[in-house]
Amino acid sequence: SSRVLWTLAVTQLKHAETMIRFILLVNKQGQTRLAEYFVPTSLDERCALEGEIIRKCLQRREDQCSFIEHLNYKVIYRRYASLFFIVGVDNDENELAILEFIHALVETYDRYFENVCELDIMFNLEKAHFIVEEMVLNGNLVDMNKTNVLTPITLLDKASS
Repeated sequence: SSRVLWTLAVTQLKHAETMIRFILLVNKQGQTRLAEYFVPTSLDERCALEGEIIRKCLQRREDQCSFIEHLNYKVIYRRYASLFFIVGVDNDENELAILEFIHALVETYDRYFENVCELDIMFNLEKAHFIVEEMVLNGNLVDMNKTNVLTPITLLDKASS
């Protein structure tokens, strides 16, 4: 009985599709400032993927939609000031929900870094990754509440000072 439930749970985990495949923060010159992958991807594949996707996003005009199909997934992006927030997801995911996630991520960065900019990400990369990891676990959104996301990093900041 409990063994059957455990086997069923493991089987479901193996067949669960990852919602978010990757998150990229890229500047207007096409330089990657943060890259977080939630599926195993080799370094060569990452370089090729980032080059293609960044090129596609940077070439698009502002009046075009923020959704692109690339290979076997969708790419949703949004530009905030000098940074592009790019998220790759499975084909069956809701684009508007991902845009909402991107906005929540930007707001969370804004609250923590007090008006986030590219330099904040560059000089505090580990904290930027920490915030993403508090919001996304194994490619699934787990929390978009700014207070909940920032509580652990705030406690770590207090402990280290």
